[in-house]
Order: sequence, then C-alpha cells, then structure tokens
Amino acid sequence: MRAPRFWHNPPEAPGLLARILQPLGAIYAAATARRVARQGYRAGIPVICVGNLNAGGTGKTPTTIALILRLMARGVACHIVSRGHGGSLQGPVRVDDRKHSAEEVGDEPLLLCAFAPTWVAKDRAAGVKAAEANGAQVILLDDGFQNPSVAKDLSIIVVDAERGFGNGLCLPAGPLREPVALGLGRADLVLSIGGPAAQAHFEGTWGQAISLPRLLGRLAPLQMGMDWAGQRVLAFAGIGYPEKFFATLKAEGADIVKAIPLGDHEPISDILLNRLEAEAHALSAQLVTTEKDQVRLPAAQRHRVLALVVRLEFDDPAPLDAALDRILARKDGVSPS
Repeated sequence: MRAPRFWHNPPEAPGLLARILQPLGAIYAAATARRVARQGYRAGIPVICVGNLNAGGTGKTPTTIALILRLMARGVACHIVSRGHGGSLQGPVRVDDRKHSAEEVGDEPLLLCAFAPTWVAKDRAAGVKAAEANGAQVILLDDGFQNPSVAKDLSIIVVDAERGFGNGLCLPAGPLREPVALGLGRADLVLSIGGPAAQAHFEGTWGQAISLPRLLGRLAPLQMGMDWAGQRVLAFAGIGYPEKFFATLKAEGADIVKAIPLGDHEPISDILLNRLEAEAHALSAQLVTTEKDQVRLPAAQRHRVLALVVRLEFDDPAPLDAALDRILARKDGVSPS
C-alpha cells in the first residue's frame, strides 16, 4: 500500500479529502491517547525506544544500528526487542539469521541481528524480560513508541526531514499515529534525517513545534569497494519511502535505467525476483536494492542482487551522548565510560 499523496501536503493546506477524513483522525488520536496513558513493565535496565509519529518508514533501522555501535563503543551490551513486523512467530524468540526467514521474524530483525542480539516478541514486555534474562544491559526497543507495555527511559522520535510530519493530521486523514504535540510531549529527542535542503525545509515547517533537543542526521552510503558511477542498474525497494533510496543511488552516480517501488515490507517471491531479473537482463542492468530488502530475498538468491548499504551519520551527536550518559548513570550495574 502506498501512502496517499494528500498525506504529504503542507499542514496549512492539507487538502479537501484530508479535511473530510479529519473527524476519523480525531477518533484515532483519542484512541492512541487512551492507550499510551497506561503504565507498562518497568525493566531493571535502561530501555531506549526508537520510534516515530508517522506511519511508515522514517529511518528507524539506521538509527537503531547507529545506537548499537555507540553503545558497543562504551562497552555496553545492548539487545534489541522488536515486534517483528510481517513475521509469523509470536515469540519471544532470539533471531538467528541461519535458521529464521523474514516471513518468520520480519525483515528488520533479520538485518539487526547481525549487529546485536535481537528478540522478536508480539508481547514486547515478554521480549524485554527475555533479553534481561539473557544478559542485556540496555534494551533498544524498535518501533514501540505508541506501545505502552514497556516503560521507556529514553524515547527518540525519528522523522524524515523532507516529509516531516506530513499534513499534520492523524490516520486516515494524514500520516500521523498521534498528534505532534502529544507525541513530542512524551519524547526526549527528535532526530531529523536528510540533507541540508531537507533539514532547512523541516525547520521552517516544524521547528516552532519542537522544544526538545534536536539531532540532525543523514544517511551516507558505506564505501565497500563498489563504484556505482556509470553502473547501469534496475533498482527496486520495498521500504516506507523508496524514492529516497533511488535518489541516494543516483547521487552515487548510478545510471538508474528503471526504478521499481514495492510496497513497504512486500514479500519478494521467486516469481517476483525472476521477473525483476528478466527485466534487468533485457536492459543490460544490474539488480540493486536496499540492505533491508536484500534480507527478504530467498536465501539462495541473495547473491544475485547487490545492496546499497547506508549508515546514519550525526551532524552533532552531543545531545544524544548527553542523554545516553544520563540514563546509563541512572541505572545500577551500568555506568557510562
């Protein structure tokens, strides 16, 4: 399912259909407010939530990876707990990329387990308890900001700087899971991801609504010996904002002869992959996708598709480091280094 275009209209002019659906959005917002007011399980170790206010992708997975690397550099053992969107296993189960598939645990946990122990649990509190029992010193809660079952010590709201909070309305009138003011009132940091022009646009549109410490970040391709300049590619992506992936690939110099956006988390079957390969062959192009899409490919066929790997870089990580210092010092048994 692709997001309706009117979701991304400016907040001062959301459009007629958005206005018609606004009463439904108000009902959705009220239901979210009632749900998040409940008290959840309080872990004995710090819980860091990487979440968003928007439905769909905003950059949570690269943010989680960046946090893992930052905590590892401090000598802190972190575990990830995820709902496992799109996966069939109820959990709690520790993800093993040698035996689990994306159909069982979801694509994001399958990618994240290469960086830190990752647990999938539809009941997130049960997942946190399993991670605690298995030696975690810090929990990274993936996409659990609107889930009240676990109390958070630090909540980071991730937003795509180019799209911001869309038209500022809640589902189905807009892209928001809850109103901006309500969500930011429970958060600790806002991370906007994008280039200078996107950051300036976000600041101009939403800057006055944000009183929290702000982090600016950008996704930078990893240099892994692959020179994309002039490479003819057929690019496909099933992420929340595939156009961003296509733009990044183009900026690296790739000649994108065809770009195919898939649905967010859309399964990539043998039939679909064979069709993509046939198109790429006809165009004398190499198949390229995202790192997250690559783990959804049939295991025996992943080597046939290249992945553009990106990592999150912060303009100034000081607000994040200060927040990590604060929560690590607050809990017994974990101290900042």
